Amino acid sequence: MAREIQRSLFADPLPQSPLARPPQPEPVAPALVAAELHTLAARLPADVHLGTSSWSFPGWTGLVYAPRQGKPESEQRLARGGLAAYAQHPLFGSVSLDRTFYAPLLASEYAAYAAAVPDTFRFVVKAPAAITDPFKRGGNSGLVRGDNPTFLDAATAAAVCVAPAVAGLGAKLGAIVFQFPPLGRAFLTDVPRLVARLVAFVTALPRPRTDGLPDGPAIALEIRDHALVCEALAAGLVDGGAIPCLAAHARMPPLEAQADVWRLDRFPLSSPLVVRWNLHAGKDYEGAKQEYFPFDRLVEEDLQTRDSLARLVRTQARSGRTVLVTINNKAEGSAPWSVRRLAEEIAGGN
Repeated sequence: MAREIQRSLFADPLPQSPLARPPQPEPVAPALVAAELHTLAARLPADVHLGTSSWSFPGWTGLVYAPRQGKPESEQRLARGGLAAYAQHPLFGSVSLDRTFYAPLLASEYAAYAAAVPDTFRFVVKAPAAITDPFKRGGNSGLVRGDNPTFLDAATAAAVCVAPAVAGLGAKLGAIVFQFPPLGRAFLTDVPRLVARLVAFVTALPRPRTDGLPDGPAIALEIRDHALVCEALAAGLVDGGAIPCLAAHARMPPLEAQADVWRLDRFPLSSPLVVRWNLHAGKDYEGAKQEYFPFDRLVEEDLQTRDSLARLVRTQARSGRTVLVTINNKAEGSAPWSVRRLAEEIAGGN
C-alpha cells in the first residue's frame, strides 16, 4: 500500500539531449519590500518562524513577488519556482507545504525545496490525507467512497511521509502535521477508544534522526473535533513523543482555550509550538475563498485571534521554545498581510 501512494505530483520528464533541452525559464523575482519590514523582522525573537500556507498566489504580486513584464506571475510558475523569492521576504521564516496533503513527495523533491531557502527557514509538512482521513473520497466532490485502509497506518505514514521529509529537508524540517478532518459521529461516540488509536499511531511512528535532527522530527496532531481537545489526548501525546498543532479554525475553540487544555508547558522545550491559523470564525473555506480572492488585502480582520496568538507566541518564545506559525489566506483575506500584522503585535509586546 505504501508503494501505491508514494508518487510525485509531476511525472518525471523524458530524457532530452542538450540541444533539445528548452531554455530555463526566467526565475521568479521577489518584490521590493520597505525597509521597515526588515526592521520589524529584526525585532522578532530569533526562534519565531512566521509564514503562510503555500506560496503560489498571483494576488501577492507587489507584496511578495515582483511583476514580470508588468503582469503578475502565473499560479503555475509560482508553484514551481516561487519558493526562493518567497523565502527572501524578511518576515517569512516558514511555510506550510500543503500539496503534501493530497499526494506524498519524494525525498528529492523535498531536497529541491530545501535548497531554495536559507538555513534558518523551517517547513511545516502536512501529512497525506491518505493517513488521516478514515474514508476514501471521490475526486473534487469529496463524497465518501468507502473505508480507507491506510487510516492511522503508521508503517505507511513512515514510508510515504516521515522518511522522505526527514531525508530531503533535514534541519529545515520544522514539523510534520497530521491534520485530521471532523471524524464524525461513528468515531466520536467512543472518544476514549479514538484517543487510544491516535496515541497508538503517534507512538508507533518512527523518529529517524539525522545530524540536522538529532531528536528526530517533531510530530504534531491537528484535529477538528472539540471532543478531542481533552486531557486524555494531551497526556497521550506526551507519552507518545508527539505534540498538538493548535488550529485557529471556525470549528475549533479559541486558541487560548486549546492552550489551556493542552498545557503546553508539559511538552519538552525541545519540541516546537506549532500553530496553523486556517480560517476566519464563522466562515467555510469555499465562502472565504470567494469573498477574499485574490488575497491581496485584509478583508475581515480577526483581532481577537491575532491578539491571542501574539501573546501565545511571546510566552512560548520567552521560555526558549521554537515557534512555527503559518497563516492561510482564508484567515483574514491575505496571508502576507496577516503575517505582517501578527509580527507587529508580537514585536510590540516584547
